[in-house]
Amino acid sequence: MTSIKKEFPLVKPLAMSLCIAALALAHGAANAQDKKLLIGTTSSSSSHYGYFVAVSQVINKNVKGVDTSVVETGATMDNLRRLERRQVDFGLVTTNVIHHANAGTGDFAGKPVGSRLLWIYSIAPQNAVVRKDSGVTALTGLQGRKFNTGLKGSATEKTSDAVFALLGIKPDVVRGSTGEIVDAMKDNRVVGYVKSGAGVKLDASTREIATFTPVSILGLDAAQKAKIGDAMPELSIVEVPADANTGIPTYTTWGFGVGAAASPELDEQTAYAIVKAVCEDKEAQAAAFGEVAGVDIAEMTIKYAASPLHPGAVRYFRERGLQVPARLSGQ
Repeated sequence: MTSIKKEFPLVKPLAMSLCIAALALAHGAANAQDKKLLIGTTSSSSSHYGYFVAVSQVINKNVKGVDTSVVETGATMDNLRRLERRQVDFGLVTTNVIHHANAGTGDFAGKPVGSRLLWIYSIAPQNAVVRKDSGVTALTGLQGRKFNTGLKGSATEKTSDAVFALLGIKPDVVRGSTGEIVDAMKDNRVVGYVKSGAGVKLDASTREIATFTPVSILGLDAAQKAKIGDAMPELSIVEVPADANTGIPTYTTWGFGVGAAASPELDEQTAYAIVKAVCEDKEAQAAAFGEVAGVDIAEMTIKYAASPLHPGAVRYFRERGLQVPARLSGQ
């Protein structure tokens, strides 16, 4: 006959298992109540995709009742259309494109998309880079010279073409991929190109060229800045500090911000909590996307935003003591 003493040890593990199962069910029920949000991003090969993976982690850790996950998409244009179709809840945008989306201009002519900006985490100055030995010292000097206005089919190309048209400058435009144009600059087949900066630093391809071929950056003069500011409000005028490594002095150029926008249907409290978590994180985003290190995301947003902010973002920025212009608050 089996003793009670020998049977009793089986009771405790069984009770423990039942307890764990109950806790798991309770946890699952709690998670089921979380608000599920999808973040539209870009190609998974992009560093910006990695940035939004970090953003998702920050939100899931710090915003109670919200569970986010990232979706690989075709970037800004695709994300704005997905926002309109309610396929994502917020996602990556550039400030110039979302301006057109809200205004119903450009690619959104007659079909405005009412998304609202949440925050900006990076600025993309559009650098007009030329070989120093080309003798070109101003944008007007590109008239009739072989020059690339940006990666074929890119936002940089489209924006640069519009800027040159506005300024009445007609370079002999050479189209091509970044690799093709880098080689053409090295071989002196083109005098230069327009390339987005890595934040306020030169991008990798420009640094590669500068290693063996001295380069200059063509800045905007006062009249050009004013003309772009009046005619192209979707763009930002960016002051780029001097670069000691390349010897390039301070210059001014046009550019746009990279950030996140949400559907107007994202409620104010959730948007507020998300923006607060993102703006107050000092580690995760910087580890994933180095350009964010040391950046005050809230201040950058106010400085470079070109379209209305989500009410939740406005609430957080005002809570921070920042002045939100009427054009950004939707008033």
